[in-house]
Amino acid sequence: MYDFSYPLGNAVKSTRYQRGLTQLQVADMADIDVRTVMNIENYKANLKMEVLYPLIRALRIDARTIFNPEQQRETPALQQLRLMIEECSEQEAEALIPVVESVIAALRTKDAIEIG
Repeated sequence: MYDFSYPLGNAVKSTRYQRGLTQLQVADMADIDVRTVMNIENYKANLKMEVLYPLIRALRIDARTIFNPEQQRETPALQQLRLMIEECSEQEAEALIPVVESVIAALRTKDAIEIG
């Protein structure tokens, strides 16, 4: 049986820190008890789906981080970009496609200006 307590605890804790949230704020966002958040972050939680699902949804944690951490190779910048795109409406996504294609093409040319 796969022990997902470590990837889950790490994901919750790092996401909470990145967003500047307290354990109580996370608990309120997911409508769970603050002790549950503490237990998760201390790798002592055995969660039911009724707790896990709202928690990862509230924090917008990619489920792959928890259930397939060995396949998770996404950098923070790619993760942020993916999350931004996932929050777009269909109309916004359609409008972004040519913009993103143009920017990527410009960045990939050998004469591209280095960004960063």
